[in-house]
Amino acid sequence: MHQLLSSYGRLIRNRSYFPLWLGQLLSNLGDTLHYIALVVWVYQRTGSSLVVAGTVFFEVVPVILLAPIAGVIIDRMSRKTVLVTSDVVRAVLVLLLLATTQQWQVYVIVALLAAAGTFFNPAVNATLPTLLDEEDLLAANSVSWSTGRFVQIIGSALAAGFIAAVGPEAAFVFNAGTFLVSALLLLLLRVPPGRRVTARGWTGFVADAREGIQYARHDRFVSRLVLVQALASLSVGATSALLVVLAQQHYQLAPGGFGTFIGAIGVGALLGPFLLGLFVRDYRHPRWLFGPYIVRGIGDVLIAITTFVPFAWFLLFIYGLNTSSGMVVYQTWVQRQVPDAVRGRVFTWLDVVWNVMKVISLGLGGYLAQRAGIEVVYYVGGSLLVLSGIVGLVTLRDARLEQIKAMRT
Repeated sequence: MHQLLSSYGRLIRNRSYFPLWLGQLLSNLGDTLHYIALVVWVYQRTGSSLVVAGTVFFEVVPVILLAPIAGVIIDRMSRKTVLVTSDVVRAVLVLLLLATTQQWQVYVIVALLAAAGTFFNPAVNATLPTLLDEEDLLAANSVSWSTGRFVQIIGSALAAGFIAAVGPEAAFVFNAGTFLVSALLLLLLRVPPGRRVTARGWTGFVADAREGIQYARHDRFVSRLVLVQALASLSVGATSALLVVLAQQHYQLAPGGFGTFIGAIGVGALLGPFLLGLFVRDYRHPRWLFGPYIVRGIGDVLIAITTFVPFAWFLLFIYGLNTSSGMVVYQTWVQRQVPDAVRGRVFTWLDVVWNVMKVISLGLGGYLAQRAGIEVVYYVGGSLLVLSGIVGLVTLRDARLEQIKAMRT
């Protein structure tokens, strides 16, 4: 406990990390209010659930299309510039929502917001290892994830009253303000220049993007991680999105009851990184990266078997616990294993794989739920997630010593 608190204390005092963390914290709060307000706002204006679904669709597509370009830019340019520019652009776009009169305009702005986020999030992950020592990197990812989930829980709880009192438009203005404050805080960052891709003009983008993909294909760690991430996303894309269907059809819960499921996941996600830092001494063992896949997969199967709601809450608490701790370990592994010169492209390539498989999973899961029942989606998804965890453990078992050596150099 003392060592963990000591790490957190060093982070708070670290002037190269604190502005980044505080900016992310404010943005997470703004994003939570913004997302809920956007869905409400679009539905109020159109009365169509299909239009709402389309809005979510346009948040995913830019990640798939732009991530390879974003990765090259992140590795070419000053990452501080990428982060600040992304925040300022998103602030302007959010305010432009207030001037829209037709739904296609909303789609365009939502897509552009997602595009800016495609640059921001991998840039954060690529920058952290240049700001912190190795001993503080896991703690930093844990703090970022836990506090991010905390403000999401707070934001979700406040959203209904906030929107009812001042309207969804006010949430957009608030979100734009958080982006601008984040940009100002990021200007305080002391980011080392690091090693950047040699500029070869704009025509060199394809070659630079191909170089990142080649690294991901041939690196022993990253290539296996891509395979596991593809299998995992094919599983959780459907089970995550269709949890509301499971709650209503399998557990016979009212729509409000679904909120208790989300709450159980949120509490687990909040505590996961803290417990990871408290009890895990060597996160570099593959079991801490891939073990959560197996545990969550078993939970997905069990939640489709039982109809006892308190047991479902427990399973979903474990679900959140595993997801958050697994994500923290995943980010830390990639940050320490991948060289700085290609780190932006690797993170964006992993995002592409995840989101492509997520779209496929949503389509297959929706079809399977209609044809065979929602329970079958969780049986298949849970089994596939267990398989992905086993594949990760088996394929990286012999590489553990190499991975540890690389992290320490």
